[in-house]
Amino acid sequence: MAAELLVLFVFPVLLILAAGWDIASFTIPNFLQVALIVSFVAFVAVTGMTPAAIGAHLLAGFAGLAAGFALFALGYIGGGDAKLFACIALWLGFHNLPEYALVASILGGALTLILLGMRRLPLPAALSGQSWILKLHEARGAIPYGVALSAGAFFILPQAEIFRLAAAL
Repeated sequence: MAAELLVLFVFPVLLILAAGWDIASFTIPNFLQVALIVSFVAFVAVTGMTPAAIGAHLLAGFAGLAAGFALFALGYIGGGDAKLFACIALWLGFHNLPEYALVASILGGALTLILLGMRRLPLPAALSGQSWILKLHEARGAIPYGVALSAGAFFILPQAEIFRLAAAL
């Protein structure tokens, strides 16, 4: 029951918060990444995950962090996005990381194209009073990739190994 709660409620709520924060402020607070890590530790404790599986998930998280910070160093994503990618990689492990990276990349590309297209259109006056919408509409504004990263995790989660592990308990 506790494993299901972590996978079906805590993990998704933290992803929704990360996406929402990224849309509103183009930041993902560190406390959300810490919460993702702490909730994964709780998941490990309640599932009795083997040391080998724990090691594989940790390695996937570190690989995600390395890839994320390489993209950050190149200026493609923000630091919060890089850390969020690593936290999601930690949860998903290597078993689901390739599919997740592909889906998140496709969603990130779609999000970028949609925002770039919308930024070419005039902003309706009714929306111009919202500072976060103005930031989203800026011609050279950032892209809130945390939205795509979170959405990608939701897309993969029903087929994820952690989902099956939680359901089996």
